[in-house]
Amino acid sequence: MENQNIVRSEDKTLNMNQVFDGRKDSYVSQYDEKKDVIVHFVSRKKLKEKFKVGGVLDNEQSNNWKAWLYLAPVLILMAIFLIYPLINTIVISFMSNYNYVTGDFDGFTFDNFGAILGLSDINGFRDNRLIDYGFANTFILTFVTVPLSLIIALLIAVLLNSIKWFQKVYQIVFFLPYVTNTIAIGMVFSVLFDRQGIINFIFGSDITWIYGADRWTAMVPLCIYIIWSSLPFKILILLSGLQGIDKQYYQAAKIDSTPKWRVLLRITVPALSPQILYLMVTSFIGAFKEYSSIVALFNGPGTSTGSYNMYTIVYYIYDNLNTNTSFAAAAAVILFIIILIFTFLQLWVSKKRVYY
Repeated sequence: MENQNIVRSEDKTLNMNQVFDGRKDSYVSQYDEKKDVIVHFVSRKKLKEKFKVGGVLDNEQSNNWKAWLYLAPVLILMAIFLIYPLINTIVISFMSNYNYVTGDFDGFTFDNFGAILGLSDINGFRDNRLIDYGFANTFILTFVTVPLSLIIALLIAVLLNSIKWFQKVYQIVFFLPYVTNTIAIGMVFSVLFDRQGIINFIFGSDITWIYGADRWTAMVPLCIYIIWSSLPFKILILLSGLQGIDKQYYQAAKIDSTPKWRVLLRITVPALSPQILYLMVTSFIGAFKEYSSIVALFNGPGTSTGSYNMYTIVYYIYDNLNTNTSFAAAAAVILFIIILIFTFLQLWVSKKRVYY
């Protein structure tokens, strides 16, 4: 309030003109030791002198530069490797005929987005790969692998938490896939799901899972591979959360003879909701960016020569990065928007479902 000179604190009324000798335009808090109250003085100009709260000198403003100094290395790296590439990608997505090598382009346009979404032609070319394969495959992989991997990881973490003997050994065994090379794991899965491989031998089948397989059949080993390779990190996070749950909840449930499934749903899952939220957000982001598993398992987006059966959004970006950079940038912007929407949606739902 521009002309207010009277400030109240509990039963005490102070005149700002008397307190600040006419300097009205500032905001400051002062502790009154006699009344044991904090008095707030409000005005518009900023006071230069320091003040005390509870007898302690406030050095917050004078030490701000130290905080920025400590944060400077991280902020500089983020600006170079995160903020600048993001802005540059958005700009390139609107450039027409952008040349990756020389940096030349023919102007700005919205046609890149229309072309990759199959809505318009550029130079007689209409690209339907992102619509026909990229979006569908990415969403299938995301909404199949993320929930299943979370459920399986939760069950394994609960089981490991109840095993006291050799618990550390089991943790190491389950964590090994996380530190194993992705391409090496993909080669192993390729052998397992080969037409002459162990899977067909065990089940007595003759199914073509990998090379030459149709789109939906190839999804089975791919989803299994993604789920298996993503389990270790989830198990580690959930297991650490389980060990922090107060044992009194389980003791009370045991006294009441509560079934184990109800204990899992009513005690364990709500208590692990912060960890589950973290894993859901990171898992959805990782699944939307799925790329390495396609290369590791199929050595490319197709299960047969010239096919795009296993195309994902990120594979489309890498596939067009050198030849059609503007298309790749436009696809990257669309992927960024999709991930942003799903992340904010999960955070919004978490306000009612996550318990801290």
